[in-house]
Amino acid sequence: MTEVIDSALVWFRRDLRSTDHAALYHALKNARRVWCAFVFDTDILDPLPRFDRRVDFIQRSLVELDQALEALGQQHPLAQLHSSAASGATTGLIVRHGSAKVEIPKLVAQLGVQAVYANHDDEPAAQARDAHVRGQLSNLGAALFTSKDHVIFERNEVLTGNDSPYGVFTPYKNAWLKKIDPFYVKPYPIERFAGHLAPIPAKVHAVGTPRVPALQAIGFEPVGELKIPAGMSGAQALLDDFLHRIDHYDETRDFPGIKGPSYLSTHLRFGTVSIRQLAGLAWDRAKAGSAGAQTWLSELIWRDFYHQILFHHPHVVGHAYKREYDLIKWAHGSKAEAHFQAWCDGRTGYPLVDAAMRQLNQTGYMHNRLRMVVASFLIKDLGIDWRRGEAYFAEKLLDFDLAANNGGWQWAASSGCDAQPWFRIFNPINQSEKFDPQGKFIRRYVPELAALPDRALHAPWLARPSDLASVDDVVIGRDYPQPIVMHDEARAETLERYAVLKTATDKDILKLARKKPTKKAANKAG
Repeated sequence: MTEVIDSALVWFRRDLRSTDHAALYHALKNARRVWCAFVFDTDILDPLPRFDRRVDFIQRSLVELDQALEALGQQHPLAQLHSSAASGATTGLIVRHGSAKVEIPKLVAQLGVQAVYANHDDEPAAQARDAHVRGQLSNLGAALFTSKDHVIFERNEVLTGNDSPYGVFTPYKNAWLKKIDPFYVKPYPIERFAGHLAPIPAKVHAVGTPRVPALQAIGFEPVGELKIPAGMSGAQALLDDFLHRIDHYDETRDFPGIKGPSYLSTHLRFGTVSIRQLAGLAWDRAKAGSAGAQTWLSELIWRDFYHQILFHHPHVVGHAYKREYDLIKWAHGSKAEAHFQAWCDGRTGYPLVDAAMRQLNQTGYMHNRLRMVVASFLIKDLGIDWRRGEAYFAEKLLDFDLAANNGGWQWAASSGCDAQPWFRIFNPINQSEKFDPQGKFIRRYVPELAALPDRALHAPWLARPSDLASVDDVVIGRDYPQPIVMHDEARAETLERYAVLKTATDKDILKLARKKPTKKAANKAG
């Protein structure tokens, strides 16, 4: 689109920042007047509990975004002209609470804009929403333009030699690295066109009143302290801290008891930091020889990989990527329900698994290594359907992202692309001894075991009587549970459960491929 239009609206979604923002840049460049909006979408929010860390994070980030957009408009020479013409109104963020399918067309009609600019969202529910909005806007004589923003390469940008999507990570990564050049990590120069930001008219929002509603106004309650600082400033603080540690990331990332990760996943999810900024920093440092930066860049590439899998294979929402894995019969009944609840509560009797689940429940965050450990335990020790674990993470994780969450759970279940072999089963005791050898992480989240010596901490039911005798008031089975399953026995059952894959026929797989995702699975994607 090259012809300049009179006015446009930028629809913020998973991109809550005012810098290096594709949709904002294109709107400012192509329209004389630009307004910015965010919708607390009730289609997404209504099913959530009223105490939700993600909604709190979004609200805090929106307050900062609103302030940044107002400051951005005021810094430009055209700001005084706009302000005087609008009787004291300023630039900023227009916030609505309702269904985005209704609120965006309504706002377009109120403002009389010719176009809405937004960034891509490849989740199936988001694609359906955007298609609906596009139709509504067409009826109003307006257009919806969307841009790539939340990944470096998307959709069909990295394909195999026969123009098909990659299903294995390593060749995808190699093709990704071959394609990358400075153009793809170059920031969008928002400031150059900031003068096109227009003051918010009083008919849309009353001058002098808060533009971002409090959580209570949209039916939610504050969660208190967030372990992850919100907004663009929170992302920058975490990035500044991580850059002092990035060169050792490859050595520290697997150990939950030490400060190894970047902790930026939530900011990537909600777009309070630019993926171009992060990938550019990692790529430059990797080229300079930093092994830590190379490993971190690989993690960012995994993120791109899972998003293109979701785009090309939307059936993964509710079904296995490898169709034959839907033939597996998962544990069910009262015993399975009790096991699932014990897993959710962090009461399995395996200290590392329990510490990880308690971290998730208490903070909304879980260390990446531990996500693999607890997923393997649920699926391959307890025999419970991976989709149940995926849904629990979707409810609890502050950084929940459908593509990455689905990809990670299917990796653990061996049903996904480039997943671990189905016969590879994590031993939770070995994982504990290897990645939390001194029990620093376990002691933090399972304090009832804190006084045990290191050698007894990873499998306390096997502890020497002398180790337990030296600890006052700790009885295994009373103060901390006995293991709900024995790993060796559970492993044998899992190998038997997965044996159905050996006899799966092409006819079985074709029948599964004809199945459509359930309505429940589709709703979960939203």
